[in-house]
Amino acid sequence: MRKIVPLLLLSLLLSCKAKKKVVVPETVTTTATNETVANIIKNHNAVKYDFKTALIKSDVDFQSPKKSLSISTEIRIKKDEIIWVSLKWFGITMAKAMITPDKVRYYEKINGKYFDGNYQILSDLLGTDLDFQKVQNMILGRAIDNLNSKNYNALQEGDAPKLEEVSSENFKKTYVFEPNTFWLRKQEVKQLSPERTFLANYANYKAFENTVFPMELTIFALQNNETTSIAIQNNNVSFNEELTFPYNVPNGYQEVKLN
Repeated sequence: MRKIVPLLLLSLLLSCKAKKKVVVPETVTTTATNETVANIIKNHNAVKYDFKTALIKSDVDFQSPKKSLSISTEIRIKKDEIIWVSLKWFGITMAKAMITPDKVRYYEKINGKYFDGNYQILSDLLGTDLDFQKVQNMILGRAIDNLNSKNYNALQEGDAPKLEEVSSENFKKTYVFEPNTFWLRKQEVKQLSPERTFLANYANYKAFENTVFPMELTIFALQNNETTSIAIQNNNVSFNEELTFPYNVPNGYQEVKLN
């Protein structure tokens, strides 16, 4: 549970009742696209995300080589300030998390453990540096990075425009967009050494007033020839409600110390 909880939190904070086997999708061969890099970035950045708070209720299937788990979740967001997560199993709260720009905190009830620290725990799981804005972007279906701060090649993946980061670093990042709306279809982070991959697929976007939101999200984490998948079905999403963010570690819980 110690590793499952933060991995679930990572995948949800990025944020199907799918009982079918989840298969990692193959990448289509890419070719040059008529879309320019500047045009792709401009159109993706133009997608509106104008809200103060968000409430997201979801069903989640977690599958790894060793474990399989179906749970329900609730995420509450105060934009740019707080991301609050509750994980439930058969209606019983099994873990909570509170994410702010300077802290990552969570506790889980099964083993009576809690964590209070920085973003290193999430960064280590994903294999790339994370901060609050990147985590929030992943939930909303936005590119994890500020696209204006990197250099890219413009390619085509099937019918979709694609950006591939041009870098000599240890990471390769790609972003695939819906061809007409420039909503994010897929983002992938590959770490070359040690070799591991994080892939997020977004689908079934729903338009709300002044924002859009992906109702389906599938996460794949590949490492050591093993795949962990998390399929998320967002059943109910609402914006600009008055929300509370209760978080109190129960007495007697033991702090998790990471090396």
